[in-house]
Amino acid sequence: MLIAGVDEAGRGPLAGPVAAAAVILDPARPIAGLDDSKRLSATRRARLEEAIKAEALAWSLAWATVAEIDVGNILQAALLAMQRAVAGLGVAPTEVLVDGNRCPILACPVRAIVGGDASVAAISAASILAKVARDREMQRLDALYPGYGFAEHKGYPTAAHRAALLRLGPSPVHRRSFRPVRELSERAQPAP
Repeated sequence: MLIAGVDEAGRGPLAGPVAAAAVILDPARPIAGLDDSKRLSATRRARLEEAIKAEALAWSLAWATVAEIDVGNILQAALLAMQRAVAGLGVAPTEVLVDGNRCPILACPVRAIVGGDASVAAISAASILAKVARDREMQRLDALYPGYGFAEHKGYPTAAHRAALLRLGPSPVHRRSFRPVRELSERAQPAP
């Protein structure tokens, strides 16, 4: 059986795309230290990312854009990114296990597992790949849109991010369908 673990990163931020990963691990080559990406340091995630990409039978990263998030909603965009990640595996899994309580529509059996990113190795691996990829994307976007602090907060609604939104208004990568972005945009001070 080829079981793919799937997880996403970036549902909660006010800016940037949502990333999803799908991973089919090799039972003959277990990877030590897999866990929910949020429980791991950035250094540990980077090391595990290398191991996952080297040792997994298959892995895939996929995205849903800010425009796709704003046209639909964040849940639908995350499910779309998950579908794309599974489609990108190049190997058809016999079953897909997804972190959370919602499943994307797939051609194979799929199950949602609440807390799966901490309890199922393949989902942990997907969690790590998605988080590392999204963090890198937010660092890239920080260089394109300076002043918001994307490299530090990764688009999450921190006090510093909210203050930057109020000061600068939204960037092209802010999710305008998110209420805090709309509300802070309306109150933003135009530059002198």
